[in-house]
Amino acid sequence: MNENRVVITGLGVCAPNGTTLAEFQQAIEKGVSGIRHQPELERLGFSCQIAGMPELSPERIAQYFSPLEMRNMDSTGIVYGVIAGLDAWQDAGLDTAAANEPDWDTGTFFGTGTSGIDKFRWAINKIDALEIRKLGSSVVVQTMASGVSAFISGKLGLGNRVSTNSAACATGTESILMAYEHIKSGKAKRMLAGSTSDSGPYIWGGFDAMKVCTFKHNEAPETGSRPMSATASGFVPGSGAGALVLESLESALARKARIYGEIIGGHINSGGQRGGGTMTAPNAAAVQRCINEAISDACIKPGDIEVINGHLTATSKDAFEIANWKEALGCSKADFPYINSLKGMIGHCISASGSIESVAPVLQLHHGFIFPNVNCEDLHPEIAALIAEDRIPQKRLKKSFNILAKASFGFGDVNACLIFKKYKNG
Repeated sequence: MNENRVVITGLGVCAPNGTTLAEFQQAIEKGVSGIRHQPELERLGFSCQIAGMPELSPERIAQYFSPLEMRNMDSTGIVYGVIAGLDAWQDAGLDTAAANEPDWDTGTFFGTGTSGIDKFRWAINKIDALEIRKLGSSVVVQTMASGVSAFISGKLGLGNRVSTNSAACATGTESILMAYEHIKSGKAKRMLAGSTSDSGPYIWGGFDAMKVCTFKHNEAPETGSRPMSATASGFVPGSGAGALVLESLESALARKARIYGEIIGGHINSGGQRGGGTMTAPNAAAVQRCINEAISDACIKPGDIEVINGHLTATSKDAFEIANWKEALGCSKADFPYINSLKGMIGHCISASGSIESVAPVLQLHHGFIFPNVNCEDLHPEIAALIAEDRIPQKRLKKSFNILAKASFGFGDVNACLIFKKYKNG
């Protein structure tokens, strides 16, 4: 059986440093941060009082939701996901399905961690106050995990598989890989892939309590997220959504769609919380296996990878991650690929991180640049001992390249890796 080639024809993003594709691209090329001081986190006594949150006006949100939908909307993740998803759809030049006929050839995998946590809190308080009749009809769709994919499906008339995945910080990368495999095997012509994460203290509080978030930069928010830095002191929480329209090459060519790039392989696995892996720490053997299996699936050699977009969260695991990449690729200090982390600009967007961080590499691949790593002017000595410093660009590089690897590693010892390629027909 011939397998379909899978290309990317649409991009959408709702990130802390840009809520349109143009804004986001400009921000990542210039190294612009979207991390701000959050008065509510300070009021609640959080150690980390900074975070990355998309900034959206009521007028912008009203372009995507009806007044009835917005009247009781209290799920930031659904808002971000719908905006990113519908923007990607429009960017791909696609129309919504005819009123009475679903688009049987198109579906969505749109992941999340926890949906509508503020709505949950409101509903719980109503129930505890014996006011169950005041809950209304919006609680279920906003608090069910698949609420975001249900909203998107309804707005676009999707008739193929519609589902929400969840794999901690690997969620977004997993959703893209699932969509890629679905199209590759001929089960759909197009899939909208992405993920989203709610904003706010009820999402971020657990991480603050675990002491994995930085508390040293409350007065200087934009310097707080420091991947690969010697002075990294924990991650900065973030939120938002990213979305990609994936399509069979045949379908994209038939409708003369613009093609941003191609997905040529990937892999997902788990370290089983064995061999050094725990709920919060990765199993090195599993990480390396995930990378190598992705390379094998893409039918390339390790040396073909020119750029890596890492998970790199600004924690003690950054050097460990780079050591795993180096071992998996079998490369020397000097010939390690270029590597960057978006988290210096947007923080760690939890379940949305993999999808937002996949939009950025596709833009790099298509437009021929490598975005800068910010806040790592004091490179961690363990990382400097592993790879050459020029492999970690701190200024935007104008550079055309062919193959990029994107990886995400999540709580529960789960790993996901994607291989993107510059599109060349034939």
